[in-house]
Amino acid sequence: MLDELLRFDTLLFYIFNGTLTNSLFDAIMPIVTEVKNWIPLYIILFAWLLWKRRREGAIVCLMLIIGVIIGDQFNSSYLKEWAGRIRPCHVLEGARLVGVQCGGGKSFPSSHAVNNFMAAALLGYYLPKRKYWWFGIAAFIAYSRVYVGVHYPLDILAGAVEGMMLSFGLIVLQQYAARKSQLFSISFETPINEVPSSV
Repeated sequence: MLDELLRFDTLLFYIFNGTLTNSLFDAIMPIVTEVKNWIPLYIILFAWLLWKRRREGAIVCLMLIIGVIIGDQFNSSYLKEWAGRIRPCHVLEGARLVGVQCGGGKSFPSSHAVNNFMAAALLGYYLPKRKYWWFGIAAFIAYSRVYVGVHYPLDILAGAVEGMMLSFGLIVLQQYAARKSQLFSISFETPINEVPSSV
């Protein structure tokens, strides 16, 4: 069963990395896949959250930071080493490496997928009006990892599940903290996507 799943995963990799390719994606996917290229958007998002809801926005920003720290460290230091899966660009004949280095780290699960789907699920919970944007961005970045040749589709799927589970844990933790102190409460009477009338 596992062998069949891995063969299917490899087949999907060749389709996304080799068959369904074009010159436009060859140009933009290396840009999409680099974390540093998204830093300006992250800064704008944090500034927007802090401007819109101040304390509540700060709580969401803090949860995002904690989520990335936990997700990245746990995934890269433990899960990837435990799984020990080698990146496709190192082992698959004919794998296209598009505009990036293959890297020496392990492949499963994808840390990009963990972090981005954690953020998408968290933002989708607190900012539900824009949840399709958050998940769309996360999915696009995740797809870029397969397209440029550094991850298998199953790496992405596992990372997405892990990231959403992490976001669930963070939301439960926030709600527990809110029951202990009003400082950590987030009110949904005025959606976080809207400017409160008192501002």
